[in-house]
Amino acid sequence: VPWQILPGVVLQYTVMPALGFSLAWLLQLPRDFAVGLILVCCCPGGTASNVISFLARLNLELSVSMTAISTILAIAMTPLLTTMLVGDRMEVDAAGLFIDTFIVVLLPVTLGLLLNRYFNAFARRIQPIAPPIAVIAIALIVGSILGKRRADLLESGHLLLLAVVTVHTMGFLLGYFLSRLFVPRQSARTISVEVGMQNSGLGAKLAESNFSAHPLVALPSAISALTHCILGSICVAMWRRDSAATMDASE
Repeated sequence: VPWQILPGVVLQYTVMPALGFSLAWLLQLPRDFAVGLILVCCCPGGTASNVISFLARLNLELSVSMTAISTILAIAMTPLLTTMLVGDRMEVDAAGLFIDTFIVVLLPVTLGLLLNRYFNAFARRIQPIAPPIAVIAIALIVGSILGKRRADLLESGHLLLLAVVTVHTMGFLLGYFLSRLFVPRQSARTISVEVGMQNSGLGAKLAESNFSAHPLVALPSAISALTHCILGSICVAMWRRDSAATMDASE
């Protein structure tokens, strides 16, 4: 597994940013939508990918490792790639992006490590409820963004929806076929899920904190959160039975 992490992380920070930039240009998205799409595409893989990998019976160890490493790398990669790809579309506060990414990424990790180290019994008790709380928190963020921007979404959201669905679909496909050149099929499927599913919650938080004068920048992250979960569920439906058969055959 360790060496398989490398192509996965490289694809994470090349395929999705390139897709976000290309689709924003090809579809001539309005400025705020284009910036928001690029931002969410420059985010690391989301923890929802670990759930999808588990349900689809893929390589969970690889999925968790990729998420952890891409998330830590996001402290530098997300601000750097976003600033570079947004270009002159909009002024980007690179330092602000870096600081917010640092806080959003490292604070929960540090808190988790401290709880596990010094309050292990308490950490074990809250572990079962932590994932549902995270899901509810992201759902509230997404719902809030969509609710506040409902009029804008109805007016020109069809183009944004096309862009987001396309970017995630292509992320899944390219993640699979490119990684398949280097890794076995089960690992390629895992990388596909990891590449295709972004940390949309981080994207939404960065958009609201750093582009507050442009509230529509957060909208692509909100739509992304729904889209990649639907596509991930389709992967579960397609791969779960096949993965189980592969595991049985190997035994």
